[in-house]
Amino acid sequence: MISVYLPGDYITGANNYVVLYLLDGRAHFTHAIAATGFLSTRQLAPPMILVSIHNVDRNRDFSPVRTDNSPNNGGANKFLKFVADELIPHMNAQYRTSGFNILMGHSFGGEFVSYALLNKPEVFDGYIAISPYMQYADNYLVEASKSMLRSRYDHTKYFYMTVGNEPEYFPVLAEFASNVKEKSNDAIAFRYVKMEDENHASIPYLSLFNGLRFIFSDWQLPQEVFSKDLAEIDAHYKMLTSKYGFEIKTPENVINLLGYRYLQNSDIETAIKVFRENVKRYPGSANVYDSLGEAYENNNQPKLAKENYQKAYDHGTLILDPNTAIYKRNLDRMKGRQP
Repeated sequence: MISVYLPGDYITGANNYVVLYLLDGRAHFTHAIAATGFLSTRQLAPPMILVSIHNVDRNRDFSPVRTDNSPNNGGANKFLKFVADELIPHMNAQYRTSGFNILMGHSFGGEFVSYALLNKPEVFDGYIAISPYMQYADNYLVEASKSMLRSRYDHTKYFYMTVGNEPEYFPVLAEFASNVKEKSNDAIAFRYVKMEDENHASIPYLSLFNGLRFIFSDWQLPQEVFSKDLAEIDAHYKMLTSKYGFEIKTPENVINLLGYRYLQNSDIETAIKVFRENVKRYPGSANVYDSLGEAYENNNQPKLAKENYQKAYDHGTLILDPNTAIYKRNLDRMKGRQP
């Protein structure tokens, strides 16, 4: 069983989205929604589709090999095949996905994250392994990593691994981290973080949050770039497109903020040009019309202001935009004014 969360702008936009797959989804779905929402609204990471996998037998699904004391274990290969051949193709067929996939797992799920990297590195681009239980079967995956890690992948992989105040985990994770650095060098952007103020139960939230920040470390638009024009801003997102391997458009709210910067600096003509460009790029949004209407109103063009406020209100009503009441107030203010 899975649960799927769509980001707030999914319905009104046309972009494709990064997909974050959560192992032990019942435990992590809610806090992952909060973390990804916080990061995306602050332009620290892209908005994401979340897929919560409700594992029914985690010991079977996450373990790479059978052991004598657990004959039902060793189902990681079968589970990974399900994820790669059934779940991800289903998500790609049903939703606007970008092709950039991230896998997150905690404890035994963290071990499976490492297993996925070693066995099918083409399936995921980002990996977040939280206190991974690498001690399983006499450190099986650590030994396997010595021969299965690659010095080159089709593109850079991002691997973020953490551990809490769990001294029994330290030696094996240190060895795995050493193997990654020695065998893969720059092929894997890798970070291993000890969070010794956290324990095994408290570490997942910070690890997911910081792991996403690590994977998307260049995502945030530098202030010095934002202070320039739209062409410079677009160049930043073209750089991200090249880095992550899928099209990343300049977000609607970034263009909107740029328009208001011009408006506040009394450069109304440039503000209108920027807002009109936002309408062109994001015609499914109601807010782009409202902002353009405000620019026309400031430029003493009440007819055009009214037309755009009307579009904002009509479209906002259609898509249940939470700001529809604001659009209505702006429209009412313009009614009765002479063009």
